[in-house]
Order: sequence, then C-alpha cells, then structure tokens
Amino acid sequence: MTQPPSQPPEQGGFGAPQQPPAQGGFGAPQGVPAPPAQPPQPGPYGQPGPYGTPQQPGPYGQPPQPGPYGQPPQPGPYGQPPQPGYGYPPQYPGAPGGAPPPPPGGRGPFKGRTGLIVAAAVAGLLVVGGTVYAVTSGGDGKKPVAQRSDDPTASAADTPVDPGDGSGDGGADSDDLNEGRKPGEAKVLWYKSAPDAPASGADAPGMWITGRTAVKAAYKQVFGYRVTSGEQAWAPITFAQKICAVTPDRSAGGKVVVAYMSGTSDRAKCNRLQEIDLDTGRKGWTATVADGGLFDSVLSIELSISGKTLMVGRSQSGTAYDLASGHKLYDKKKYGASCFPTAFAGGTNRLVEVASCGAGASNAHDEISELDPATGKVRWTRPVKKGWSVERTYSVDPLVVYMTNEQKKAWNISTLDAKGAFRSEVKVDEKFAPQCGWAGLSRDLQGCRGVAVDADTLYLPTDTNGGANEIVAISLADGRAKWRAKSPTDESMYPVRAEGGKLVAYVKPSYDAGGRVVSIPTGGSAHTITRLLQNPQHTADIEDGFFDGAVDWVDGRFYLSSTRLTGSDDAKEKLMMAFGN
Repeated sequence: MTQPPSQPPEQGGFGAPQQPPAQGGFGAPQGVPAPPAQPPQPGPYGQPGPYGTPQQPGPYGQPPQPGPYGQPPQPGPYGQPPQPGYGYPPQYPGAPGGAPPPPPGGRGPFKGRTGLIVAAAVAGLLVVGGTVYAVTSGGDGKKPVAQRSDDPTASAADTPVDPGDGSGDGGADSDDLNEGRKPGEAKVLWYKSAPDAPASGADAPGMWITGRTAVKAAYKQVFGYRVTSGEQAWAPITFAQKICAVTPDRSAGGKVVVAYMSGTSDRAKCNRLQEIDLDTGRKGWTATVADGGLFDSVLSIELSISGKTLMVGRSQSGTAYDLASGHKLYDKKKYGASCFPTAFAGGTNRLVEVASCGAGASNAHDEISELDPATGKVRWTRPVKKGWSVERTYSVDPLVVYMTNEQKKAWNISTLDAKGAFRSEVKVDEKFAPQCGWAGLSRDLQGCRGVAVDADTLYLPTDTNGGANEIVAISLADGRAKWRAKSPTDESMYPVRAEGGKLVAYVKPSYDAGGRVVSIPTGGSAHTITRLLQNPQHTADIEDGFFDGAVDWVDGRFYLSSTRLTGSDDAKEKLMMAFGN
C-alpha cells in the first residue's frame, strides 16, 4: 500500500533495479531503516496482534507516506501535484497486502470506500483518478436483462477518443527466440506482442490457461492461443470499448466473464458483461449491470466466480447471475441499520462478502460473511474489531484475510474456520512482499499474486533490499513459521501455486540468467529446492521486461504476461510468453 515514487517507473517486470523503487514485478526493492519498535497492539479479533505498530518498512521499500487521512499532502503519481478527494491509502509498515503504484498513464489513486463515499456525498462530488464527476442518483429499478449476442456494442452516443485503436492479433515476434539456446535451458514455446494501446496506457487483465488454450485480455480485446504452439486458437474478440474488469478465475466449465465500458465519456460506466468460452472463443450471454442507487454506481466493478454463480460487486452492493444463462439470481444490498456490502471473493464452492457498517459513526466496523452462492443466504457473519479494515483475501477456502488498521498503521493476516470463527493470525515478524494491484471503487479482495495457500499452510515471500529473499511457510493452525526456503539465486523468488505436496515458485531472471521455475516439498523436514525449468539466458531481458507480470505454471509450461500496457510508440509492447521443455 505505497505511494508512487516521484520518478517514472522502470519497465523491468521481474527485475526491477535496486535504486529508487521501480514498479515492475513483485514489488520494488527498498533500503529504508526500520522505525523504532513499539509495544504490540490488539489485533482485529481482540488477540494481542504482533503487528499493531510500525515495525518495518512496507513491502515496496517505502517509509510510511502521508495519505488522505489527515497528513500533509504529498506530490501525486510520478511528480504530479496531489490529487483531490480519494488519495493514496495509508502506509502499513511491513504490510504484505499493499498495492504498487500504477504505471505511467494508468489508473488514478486508490478509490475511496464506503466511508469516504459518504463523505463525498456531502459535497455532491465523486473524484476518480483526479477527474471530478457529478454524482446523480443511479438505478431505474429495472432488472438486468441478459441475452445471447455475438456482437456486443456500446452506446451509439459514445464515440472513441483514445488514439490507440486496440487493433492487432497479439502477433508473434518475428525473431527466432530459441537461437542461441544453451543445453539445459527451456525453449521459448511462443511469444506475443500486444495490441496498440492509447498513449495514456491500458489494462491487460486476466490470464487463463486450460488444457488447450492460453487466453489473455488486453485493452479492448481477448486473445486465445494454443498452449503448445502459440497459434491462434480463435479469432480475437474485440469490444467497442476498453475492458474494465474480468473474473480472475475461470469456471469449472472453462468460462470467464469480461466487463467493458459503456463508452468513453466522463459518464461511461463499467457495466457491460460478456461471457466467453476459453477453449472455443464462443461469446455466450451478455448483460448490462444496473447502478445500485445513489453513491452505488458501476463506474468500477469487481467480478468473481463461485461455483455456478457470477457475483458483480459495486461500491455498496452486489448482483449475482447464473453463470450458465446470465439470468439474475439475487441482489445483495444494505442490511441492518447501516451495513453495505463493499466487496466479494469467490472460490470453488464459497462466496465471501465484506461489508462496511456504521460508516461515519462511532461504531464503524467491517463484517465478513459467507454466502450461499446459489441463493445469497448468509451462512455466518463475523464482525471485525473497530478500526480494522478487510483489504484482501489471500485464499477463500481456507479463508485467509489481510487487514489493516489506519489509525495504528498496523496490518494483520488472520485465518477463519469453516464457520467463521477466528482460527489463527500470522505471528511471523517479517516484511512480506506479495504483489497486490490497485482496487477500484470497491475493494479488490482477489487482487493479489505472489502468494499461495493450501489446506494447512500460507506461503508468503519476504521482502529484501534487492537480491535473494525467502519464502516462509506459515501454519494456518497457529500462525507460526513452519519452514523457510531461500531463493537459489541472487534474485527474489515468489510462490505460484501449492499442489500435490509441493510448492511451485518462480525465481526472477538476472542479468546473466533467465528466470526459473522451482518446486519445494511442503511436508516433512527436507525442503530442498528442485529446478523444474530454466529459462534461456538470451531472452532474460524480454522475460524481465513484462510490466507487472502475471505468471502461471500449468502442465509443465510456464506462462508470463503483462497486466498493463503503457501505450508507448517506441516499440511493440509485450503481451504474453510461454516456456517449456
């Protein structure tokens, strides 16, 4: 949760330089001395939380930065004047759930949550990324209508103004990237460049891998490639306006849902939904998401899949759809005296809701609930102690949540059991550095990478001053460290997934070696690191240049993709790359 530096970021995705923090990869290095230790403060559930005070610099190497919570204003992103309204989030020393700054021309500062939205209501203005929008009452009482369509379009009244047209097919690089490959190094299975993006930049969210197809979204398009060859699996799907949200995970049947903007004007909304079959590229049902009401707009939404249900989260409510047909199932709205759902997270068979209650009052607090995905019925609710805010879910099943306390500049990672009872909290005194993106008007509960969880263990990467770090395995039973594994090179290592009794991790490339994929046994006492894939040295610069790269390891192949396009005209930008033996 750090404020951007005053310099523009470097473009090294997983190989950020060691002087002023760059924005690529899993967090930039640091070198800020730790503040003096303070007595521990109570955690969000009344336990003596070990992280109640500033102990260490945050995961991106910054000391606590003044934000929108009563501190003096600071320069905004990359040397610009401070933005009005919703500024950057507060800094939580050592916090592992922080969000790196956006790239040049990217999304604006962290958007406000319910409490700040209420405050903005007094002035009648909503500030988004430095732009002021007049707030009007939303929602016409009509239910969203879903219909099958092969030609999703935007409002005829909205005309594109971005210089980038999003054209292109995610084309392959013309060079032979396997020329000069050394013995023992993996092959570059394929490489794809990105479509043109506007000068202000564009998002490239989501990366979904099936047994047959690797699928990637970028700006206004969704591309599908054969996993082994990179050949086009189906014609790119092109939307009339930019993509603004995607489901981070695919359904069991290989479906995802993409949201795109209604237009390009200041009043355009992120409210058009399109279902897509990953293997065939077939476009299924479409729907238009209605505003939820006053100060509950769809300027920004979050999508999550839970079993056969799609949940669309707005800033103060949510709407569930049947994933197969697009038919609306139910709404989740205000309940009790003053509780508003502000975020949702989906798992295989679980749907978690986070609500903000009593905003602006003395009893303001968050609540965590589990819902029945099919009906929305509440299975259990767990109030969170006053002052603590639920920011991320590192896992939904088991439920592992990352929380912050703005007043105490503290963070906490807690595990809840199947009935919502407190199980444990992390007791490891360490600086952790998972990669967590920016949230919109709603909290982005599922916006973190570089962290893994299995039934009994949480795996978090430590932060360093550059160079080798460690992955710490933390017991979900008592919150204590079970074991540590140090990176096998002088570069940092990050969890990718835990499966089959092993943790798969990615080691960043260096100037003289490509990145590598490794595995670490999760059980027993021996945690020897085994190399699964060694990427070529001669493509290390390309590998390192994927901005804020998303990674995955599926069926013995390693995938890397950009999550943000800068819109630079200097050269074709990188979109996706695959390695294998």
